[in-house]
This record gives sequence, C-alpha cells and structure tokens, in this order.
Amino acid sequence: MSVLIIGDVGVLDGMFHIGDEAMFEVAVDELSERGLSPIGVSSNPPETAARYGIPALPRLGFAGLDRAEAARRADHLLAVAAGSAELSPDDPAAEVFATLEGARLLVNAGGGNLATRWHSHVFERTTLARVARAKGVPVAVTGQTLGPDLDTPDDVAVARMLREAALVGVREPDTAALVDSWGLSATLNVDDASFLGLGAAGETGASASRGGVVVSLSGWFAGRPADQVEQHIAELADAAARTVGPVAFHAHFGPLDPAAPPRGDAALHERIRQRMSEPSIVIPTGTSREAAALVRGAALLITGRYHPAVFAAPAGTPVLALSADQYTRIKLGGALGHWGQTSVLDLDELPGAPRRLETLVADTAAIRAEAAARLPRLRAASRQWWDRVAASVRN
Repeated sequence: MSVLIIGDVGVLDGMFHIGDEAMFEVAVDELSERGLSPIGVSSNPPETAARYGIPALPRLGFAGLDRAEAARRADHLLAVAAGSAELSPDDPAAEVFATLEGARLLVNAGGGNLATRWHSHVFERTTLARVARAKGVPVAVTGQTLGPDLDTPDDVAVARMLREAALVGVREPDTAALVDSWGLSATLNVDDASFLGLGAAGETGASASRGGVVVSLSGWFAGRPADQVEQHIAELADAAARTVGPVAFHAHFGPLDPAAPPRGDAALHERIRQRMSEPSIVIPTGTSREAAALVRGAALLITGRYHPAVFAAPAGTPVLALSADQYTRIKLGGALGHWGQTSVLDLDELPGAPRRLETLVADTAAIRAEAAARLPRLRAASRQWWDRVAASVRN
C-alpha cells in the first residue's frame, strides 16, 4: 500500500538540513514498520531515494516562485485535478499526479513550516492536499508548526487543508491554540523526530556519565547586529567551557563533506570560535541519527536551532535555547516544554546568559529525572499517533 510523503528534504548544493531530514526519516520508518510503502516528494529525488531506500519524486514546482506566480501555479494544478486542464509531459508535478492515482494516503510531514514568510511551502502543501482529496486520497498532517505569521489568504488555505484532513498533528501549544481558534481540532504531540534512534523501549541512548557542551546555532538574528550577537554567544560558550567542560560546535545546516569550506551554520560557528578565549572543536554535520546521539550524550546543549533541542530534551540534557523572534520562541519553548524545561532566552538577554547557565547546570539532576518520568507517556503517545496515521489509509 503506497503512501506519498512530502517533507522538506533533498540535499542541494551539498548542504544537509538535519531537522527537516530527521522528521521525514521518522515518517518513513514509522509507516514502513506498519506495513506501508512510502514514496517521497523531494527537492532532489535521486539523493532522497538513495538515502532512505524508497522511491522519490520531484516537487510540484513552487520553489522560487513569487506569490502571484505561485497562485497561478496552484490554480493550474487544481484545474488539472478537476479535469479542466492538462499537465504538459515535462511538468514537474506529473509524477506526483500519476502516483496519487494509486496511493492510499498522503502524509504532509514536518518541515516546510506553514507561515506566510515561506509562502512557497504554504502553496505546495495546501495544493498537494487538495489534489489528493480530489483523487479520493486521504490526507494526514503531522509534526506541524503553523504561523505565527499566517496572513490571509494563507490562513484560509491552511485551515481548509486541516479541515479536510483525516488527521492533524501539531507539535507545540501555540499551534494547537491557533488550530482551535479556527474551530478545528488537532492532536498535540512532541516533534516527530523526538525519538529518532531510540530503542523500542524508549531508552535515551545516553550514557550515565555524560560530558561536554554542544553548541548548535542558527544565523537568524532577526535584524540584530551580527557582530554584537556573535560576541555575546562567544562569551557564553567560554563560560560554558569553564563551567561544564569542552565545547564542540555542530552545524545542523551545513556541508555534508567534512572537508568542504564551512557554509551555513558552520560558517557562523567558525566566526564565533574565533572570538572565544577557550578552545573548542568542530564535529561534522553527519546524519540526523548521529546528531541525536551527540546531544543525548552531552552535559549541556546551547542552541538557536530547533532540532538539537528536540533530540536533547528526551534524554534530560539541559538545554539553553536562544530565540531570535516569536517564531523561534514558540518552537523552542514548545520543544522544551514537553519535557519540563524552560530555559529559552531572547537574544537581547545574552549579556545575562552566563548566570542563567549556572542555574541551569545546577538543575541537571532534576532535569534528567523529569525527562525520565515523562518519557514513557510521551513515547507511547507518539507510537499511538503513528498507529492512527497508518490506520487512515484509503481502503
């Protein structure tokens, strides 16, 4: 029974985005374990097919379009689904349309967060869902963050997609509240990638004796002066080295080739390392599973990225999260809140971060105990969610 999964996946220009790939990987694994046959929708189908061992198809053709062009593209694809227009043989959406004819389910997986700032994701996800429904294929929406900037007509399109979906899963309370304000319902769970690489019984995979600091940052400072922010982060990393132990930088958006020049998060990390007085090392980007194991074995995580927190919190790794704006605050706060952690700092609060760091480290035992207490319930809820997704296939 084939299931089409769209995620924000596919390595382009040698750059790997761990979080987006992790959510897709989990969807593939969970559905495969339940007897379904995943087919991916990817920015780089051959790469995705080789990485996950599944068939993969091109995206629908919204990448790079401005809003007016994307609207025209969506109208055309919907007309094709309705039978009032045709696709040209070389249209990038042709393979997805053909596959939907025999698919039993469309899974709109995490990544490609649906917000007006990324209008191409809104158009692609909502259009694909409407095409699937026109062909009688049920839609499951999982692992989502919606908004907070979701303006008309984007909010109307997303609300329609959720209303017509068989299941809707979101990953933080703010998104659940937004869905509720539309008069709709959603299942609130942890992020889909929270348990990537864990055993069936839910072991954290972290050793009893953990050590060192992992730093994983994003270059999004929401307009703040980069020099100032980077200097404050370097001072925080120095304080962590003196308080906790050796510091390792790990890029969640970086080059796959460890020998390649640093780009993305890796370039930011190099600038910060040059400002530090304490020594540090760099760990290559690697795979999503390697990234999860890394932070689960750390004594402390400092992150401006979302998925390092997603991986670390279930293992009880203390997390000091750095938010740039409301969007990052909602995501980071949601990821940590599921596990009882609360240390999310605004970038403007960085001068006081070393003191917050000391308090966080002092609470390590309580943080680990709380994560261990919550793990069985949250892991069971995740398994139940994927049972429900698999059960929603078209008969």
